[in-house]
Amino acid sequence: MLLIENLSVSIDGKEILHSINLEIKEGETHALFGPNGSGKTSFLMTIMGFPDYQVTEGRILFRGQDITNKSINERAKLGLGFMFQRPPTIAGVRTRQLVELCANDKSANIEELAKQLNLQNFLDRDINRGFSGGEIKRAELLQLLAQNPDFLLLDEPESGVDLENLALIGRIINNMLCSEMNFNNKRSQPSPKAGLIITHTGYILDYVSADIGHVLCHGRLGCSGTPSVILANIRKMGYEECIKCLLKTS
Repeated sequence: MLLIENLSVSIDGKEILHSINLEIKEGETHALFGPNGSGKTSFLMTIMGFPDYQVTEGRILFRGQDITNKSINERAKLGLGFMFQRPPTIAGVRTRQLVELCANDKSANIEELAKQLNLQNFLDRDINRGFSGGEIKRAELLQLLAQNPDFLLLDEPESGVDLENLALIGRIINNMLCSEMNFNNKRSQPSPKAGLIITHTGYILDYVSADIGHVLCHGRLGCSGTPSVILANIRKMGYEECIKCLLKTS
C-alpha cells in the first residue's frame, strides 16, 4: 500500500531524513520507535505532504501511484489520514464544522460518530479550545473516523493521555484498522487498511496490534522486527544502544 524508496528530506537546506526505505502492505500496521528529535514526526509529515519538508531524493508511492509531489489535500483524497501529536487550537471554528468537512461520506451521522468517542458535548465548542490532552486526541480521532482513510498516520496517539482515554483511543484505532482480534491477540481476518504509528513509550501497543516495528535514529531507519521485542530492548538498554548499532552498520 505504501512504498518509500531511498527517501531523503531537508528543511531549510538541512537534511533531516537520510535514504529511508520502507514498505507497508495492505492489512499491516507498523510501529515507529525512536528518541526525541530523531525525525519520526518529520517522516510522517513528509508522507502526508507538508510543504516545509522537501524531498531531495527518492519517492513515495501509495497504492502504486507516485505521490511525492502531490499536495496534502490530494493525498487525503487518495486515502491518507493524519493524526497530529499536538494539533492547534482554532478559535471561531466549531468541532462539528471541521468534522463535517472531513467526512468522506456527507451523509455520515456526526452525532453517532461523536458518541463513539464520548464527544457529543464537544461538537459545538471551538476546535481544541480548553480541551484536555485526552479530549484533543479523541477529537483528532473523530475527524479521522469521519474521513475514513485507507492509511492511518498516527503521531504518538498516547501522548498526554490518561489510561482511561488511552483504552478508548486504542479500541477506536483498532476498529479503524479493521483488526478483529482472536484470543491470541492476532488478526482473525485480513484488513483492507494499513497504518504507521509513532510511539515513544509503546503504551498504545497494549491496545493496537502492530505487525512490524522499526527504529529511527538521527534520521536513519535502523533495525526492523517484532514490535514487542524491539520495545523490550529499548526499555532495557535505551536508545543509546540503537544509535551505537546504527553507527556500526552505516
